Parts: sequence; C-alpha cells; structure tokens
Amino acid sequence: MASSRLPILIALAFSSLPFVLSHSNRVMWFQEFFPPNVCPINAKANTFYGIMFDAGSTGTRIHIYTFVQKSPEKLPEVEGEIFESVKPGLSAYADQPEKGAETVKTLLDMAIDAVPPHLWKKTPVVLKATAGLRLLSEEKAQALLSEVVKEVFEESPFLVPEDSVGIMDGSHEGILAWITVNFLTGRQLSGQNQQTVGTLDLGGASTQITFLPRFEETLKETPGDFVTSFEMFNSTYKLYTHSYLGFGLKAARLATLGALNMEVVDGQMFRSSCLPKQLEAEWHFGGVKYRYGGNKEGETGFKPCYLEVLKVVKGKLHQPDEIRGSSFYAFSYYYDRAADTNLIDYERGGVLEVRDFERKAKEVCDNMERYNSASPFLCMDLTYITALLKEGFGFRDNTVLKLTKKVNNIETSWTLGATFYLLQSLGMTY
Repeated sequence: MASSRLPILIALAFSSLPFVLSHSNRVMWFQEFFPPNVCPINAKANTFYGIMFDAGSTGTRIHIYTFVQKSPEKLPEVEGEIFESVKPGLSAYADQPEKGAETVKTLLDMAIDAVPPHLWKKTPVVLKATAGLRLLSEEKAQALLSEVVKEVFEESPFLVPEDSVGIMDGSHEGILAWITVNFLTGRQLSGQNQQTVGTLDLGGASTQITFLPRFEETLKETPGDFVTSFEMFNSTYKLYTHSYLGFGLKAARLATLGALNMEVVDGQMFRSSCLPKQLEAEWHFGGVKYRYGGNKEGETGFKPCYLEVLKVVKGKLHQPDEIRGSSFYAFSYYYDRAADTNLIDYERGGVLEVRDFERKAKEVCDNMERYNSASPFLCMDLTYITALLKEGFGFRDNTVLKLTKKVNNIETSWTLGATFYLLQSLGMTY
C-alpha cells in the first residue's frame, strides 16, 4: 500500500470505530479513559492538533500530532508528529511532585511553540500515565497527577478536557499500540482475509503482548481477562492482550537482584552474576536508591546469569501456543537493547529472530570486560529479554521480530490511537 494513502486509511479506520470492547463480558473500553463529548471543535478548521503525554516509568514523552482535513468529504490525515521526552519518569518525583510538574511544563512549552496561537484553545491536551505510576501508592500517584500535573495543564492555553490526567490500564496500552501499528503498516483488518501482526512492548515497569488469534482453540485456552472484544468495520474482533506489571526491564533488574518490592536498608548491597565482578555502583529507580554489584567470588557469565533471570519469568506468564510460529513487532527496550548492541540499525530498526537476542547475550555476558563502557546492566538486560521471550512467553528461537520506532515518520506508539479516539470524543472530526 502506498505510503501516501496510509494517513487517510488510518483516519478512516478510527473514524469508523464504534469502539465497543469488553473484558470478561464487561463493557469498559475507553468510556472511562477519555471524557464524554465536551466543547466541540469548529469543524471548519482544516488544520488541528492533538497533544498526548505518555508518562512512563523511565521518562515522560510528548506527542504533538498535526491533522489536516482538506474538505468535509474527506477524512482527516495525519500530517506529522513532534516527539520529545525527558528523564526520569514522573514516578521518580513521588516525594517531590512539584519537580515532576516542572518536567511536564518543559515539554508543554514545546507544544506552545509548535501549535499556532489561534488554535491553542481548540487543541486538547491529555496525559496518561502507565506502569511507573501504577507501582506507586494511590496517594502519591494522585499527588503527582491530580494536584500537580492537572494544575500545569489548566495554567496552559490549551483545551483541558475533564479527566484529562489519569493512569491508563495496561491492557488499553497494548490494544491501542496494536491498532496503531497495524494501520501504520497498512495491514488488512477488514473483510474475511484479515492479515495482522502482533505487538510486544517492553517498558521499564511492565511488558505487554497483543495479537489477533487465528484459531478458536487459542481463545478457549486463554484466561478470560486476557481477551478483549471490539467491533470494527461491522466485524467483531477478539484480541489476546495482557500487561504484566513488574516484568518491565527495570523492574526485572530489581527482581533479579532480589530487590523488587523490598524495603531497602541504607547501605544494603544487591549482587548478581549478571554484573561485572568488581562492579559496585548506585542506581536510582522509582525514587529509591539501590546499591548493586557483581559477585566478587562467584561465577559470572551467561549461564549463571540466565539461571538468575529464569527465576523471574519461569512459570509466571501465560504461553499461548499460537504465537510460536507468528511474527511480531517489538518496541521500547526490545528496540533499544538491540540497537545498543548493533543487532539492528539505531535509526532504521531491523528484523531479527529471538535466537539473535540469546546469541548477543552470550557474547556480552561472557566478555563483560569488552563492554565496560556500555551500561553495566547490558548483560542482565539481554539475558532477561532472552528468558522473557523464550521461557516467559514461549516463543521459538526462530520467531521473527520486526523492530522499529517509526512508520512513515510516525512513532509506533499507543499514543496515536489514543489521540484519534480523543479527537472523536471531542467532535473534532467529521
């Protein structure tokens, strides 16, 4: 499919979506995710914008989308995207919410520069937090979101819908990413011959898997809360989707070190065979300082490291048989670690197999001294990704993974799907 037609097809798909989804027969799609129709936008304007914040565990990201509606007879097109991020994530400011708000304000200033002033009041701004804030206590999470971030939005010149700030359910994250990717890649979702790809997302605190099962047996053997139904193009789709909180890359580091969900004692040292022997360092995550290091007297390398990370994933994740021979798009830390070790091109991405992660993990872990300038967690991260894919999800060594950050210069993120739905709810599109 020609790339010039993709924006129209994407818009067509989302404008045609009634978005009726359910988890275990409960209708709950985005009724609570976004506000009901408020302040309809002047549909005569041929250019409009949407601002979506993704507040993840490791950073806060802003997506500023530009849409063009050339005539009432034509659907909006995605003309472009401005993307930027800041680190660390909001969860790192659990005890300093004002500083967290400043990071959001910094990104919001970019939107003020990007959106023409006469469209400020017609441009909605929304922030949805993901796994990092799900790990915080409700009191601290609300202090960051309701009391602080919301104030930053309300002081801005943009349209701030009711409930514009909140924490997104992990399954919504996976579904929106799946829809975005399949439309950006021009997959056939309508008719009898549906051709789709699955998606894998590995964040700092959680990981998601989403795909459209081809076999009824898969649906029968899947836990009820792993299946979400929705209607599109007069067809009902049943997606397999689940978000595993605590299985993101950085949460997995803590689990491997034995520090996840622990009350850290000042000066306590956590050690692992996945780290260089002589290493001793500090690491801050989620507002907590951890001291970590290698096993000075014990073994290091891939084999002992794999045994450590295996305890984190073995028997903890559901393994649908169908995925073993399927192809998936993989994002976030899958992409980053593959790019860090030259498995793929940093800018263009690439295609690899699950076995390639294991091969690179062995190379790094068994030669840590050669990678001392890279992240000290590189061995642990690659080994965890290997174990997660093989022992956690149950993928075969030859399962094909397509790693990419953008399709047609648009980030392959849940945020595009979320923005489309937001615009629909606000009456911005025909």
